[in-house]
Amino acid sequence: MDMMKPSTKEDIQNGVVATSYGNIPSTTQKCAQGICIEVSLKLGCIVIFILASLCYINSINGSFVFDDTEAIVNNEDAKGKTPLNEIFFNDFWGTSLNHRSSHKSYRPLTILSFRLNSMFGGLNPTHFHLTNVLLHSICCTLSLIIFATLLKESRPRLSFVSAVIFSVHPVHTEAVSGIVGRADLLCGIFYFLSIYLYAKHLDAGSLTSFAGSMASCTVAMFCKEQGITVLGVIAVYDVIRSVSGTLNLGTIIKRRDILQRFCLIAVVGMALLYIRLSVMGSTGPPAFQRVDNPASFADSMMTRALSYNYIYSIHALLLVWPQWLCFDWSMGCIPLVKHVMDLRNLGSLFFWIVTFSAAFRALFSPSQRQRKFLTLGLALMAVPFLPATNIFFRVGFVVAERVLFIPVAGYCLVLVYGAEKLCAFFPSCRYSKLLILRCCLLSVVLTFGLKSFRRSLDWQDEGQLFLSGLKICPLNAKVHYNIGKNAADRGLRDVAIDRYEKALELNPDYDQAMNNLANLLKDLGRFQAAESWLLKAISVRPDFAAAWMNLGIVQALLRKHKEARMSYLTALSHRRKYPDCYYNLGNLYLELERYREAEEAFRNATLLQPTHVLAWTNLIVMLDNTGQSQRSQSTALEALTILPNEANLHFSLAGILGKQGQFKESERHFLSAIQLNPHSPIYHTNLGVLYHRWKKFQKAEQSYQRALSLDPQWKSAIENLKLLEKAKQK
Repeated sequence: MDMMKPSTKEDIQNGVVATSYGNIPSTTQKCAQGICIEVSLKLGCIVIFILASLCYINSINGSFVFDDTEAIVNNEDAKGKTPLNEIFFNDFWGTSLNHRSSHKSYRPLTILSFRLNSMFGGLNPTHFHLTNVLLHSICCTLSLIIFATLLKESRPRLSFVSAVIFSVHPVHTEAVSGIVGRADLLCGIFYFLSIYLYAKHLDAGSLTSFAGSMASCTVAMFCKEQGITVLGVIAVYDVIRSVSGTLNLGTIIKRRDILQRFCLIAVVGMALLYIRLSVMGSTGPPAFQRVDNPASFADSMMTRALSYNYIYSIHALLLVWPQWLCFDWSMGCIPLVKHVMDLRNLGSLFFWIVTFSAAFRALFSPSQRQRKFLTLGLALMAVPFLPATNIFFRVGFVVAERVLFIPVAGYCLVLVYGAEKLCAFFPSCRYSKLLILRCCLLSVVLTFGLKSFRRSLDWQDEGQLFLSGLKICPLNAKVHYNIGKNAADRGLRDVAIDRYEKALELNPDYDQAMNNLANLLKDLGRFQAAESWLLKAISVRPDFAAAWMNLGIVQALLRKHKEARMSYLTALSHRRKYPDCYYNLGNLYLELERYREAEEAFRNATLLQPTHVLAWTNLIVMLDNTGQSQRSQSTALEALTILPNEANLHFSLAGILGKQGQFKESERHFLSAIQLNPHSPIYHTNLGVLYHRWKKFQKAEQSYQRALSLDPQWKSAIENLKLLEKAKQK
């Protein structure tokens, strides 16, 4: 027979009252033993790791999609092209934190992980996706350890079921299958590690564990800002763990040990907040656009409040039943709730009724077990979600599945405890109800797992991802914009124009859609229409540098040289480091025969982007055509030291050397160009011209014939071949 240690007077004053269930398990404990099997922690970890990997194994074959392009492919920090220390001064997208256009998302350790991927595997998306799947599996394995630690299960039962549901939950798909979701995965790993070490600190009073917990929190925050909220979760856990009986502020205040730990946690939290605010730079918080988060820009406080509450209920719905998943929820996907009589307010009301009911039970339930489950579950759901609420600062999204990565853990705890309580609610027909509950839980796991597997297929390809968003958010202008952009990249101009026009129909102020539509119209020769759209774009966003540059290009094509020059200079005033704009400005000066200014513009382009091939090429050709052959040759050699494998530079230098009579050197560079690009008829034709002038007629004929084999209608090769035949007859 078990013996119960008597409670001391000090224990009673501190709110710690020993409780014994003897050898007679409660009804809920019996149900816990019935609705799920008992497994060893080691076996459970293996099962969870495999299950989490299987759900997203097909994402390994995916490519770079959506935000991956900007965060990795176009991010010099992620590709390792900048000094390592730069990642601590730039935002997640590679922009300086002091720049006014910076997103202010500070995740240097996530960028470091991208950098390591690039270092060992280049820009191979398979390596990036494989890393994400492994990190997700590790995080899910840690979730089992955390659940078992929080619930004090040496051989997991309820914690095992909770971890299984956490592993297969479809809302994780964006974080796992989208490579930029690694920020959430890394944050989740160190978030759970911080909780685990804090629990160990409470067990043994180890300062090392406490320091490890705070260090893990710091690492989590530098992976994603949400990581700092773990301090709130461990504070709640501390109270639940240390105080028995109904929770009240008076009991907590009397506990000096709790207050001491809270003070240390507060100091760490304030230090981390200070660091985070310090690195934000002198330009202040990020300047999001209205389309990113319409509710936060609403003039009416009532509209903002009603819309925010409805958005909270949507996030809660995605936890309970993640049927409607979309890569982007902005731009009209969820219209603003402007009136109290809007029926959507019923969803918000239901959400808050359930939330307050659960919170009341968590605080005042006579069952300590119920208080523990509900308090921990609600804390894990609510605290990590706080940065996304728009309460403390404006966020750049409406609904974001990735911000639910950690809150899913709290939902799993509440769901499994609910199943246990449901089992205990019906004292009769125990075996039949256990069978039904087991089938229900198994159905949830299978449904979630299959949904995750299917949803990860959508994330393999941008075209499929964007079309899937159209099913969920047909009123989202950004979805139509992305479908149009993807179609344009694949050469489907008509489809792209149709989607951009639809996006502008839904959002008449969509400046990026105007810019992209104008570029397509320009390529089709519809210069007047293109100019009209670009003028609208800059009227919507006067600091839109790309639109100003594209306007300059169109105006140059319309022979409006003065206006084009002003457009280019305006673009450069909004974005000083803009090599493409300098290149286009150089082309304008070249057309106007203002060669000194053209050279300066081309030089600026190559200074800002040394790999700008077109700027180098036009500069070399301009110098050669203006009689500066020696400077042209030295410029070509300078460019080749930076781009030794650029065929066009070898070709340009070969032409210069050929004019100077340096046939041998010219031949060498022509052959280098052909080796790098063997399918260019102009390369073979000009090599034939060199041989022709060099009196090597047989080689000249072979080069002309090779050019014609690549393009039978290549006029230059046909004419030069005729001239060669005449020369051979003399």
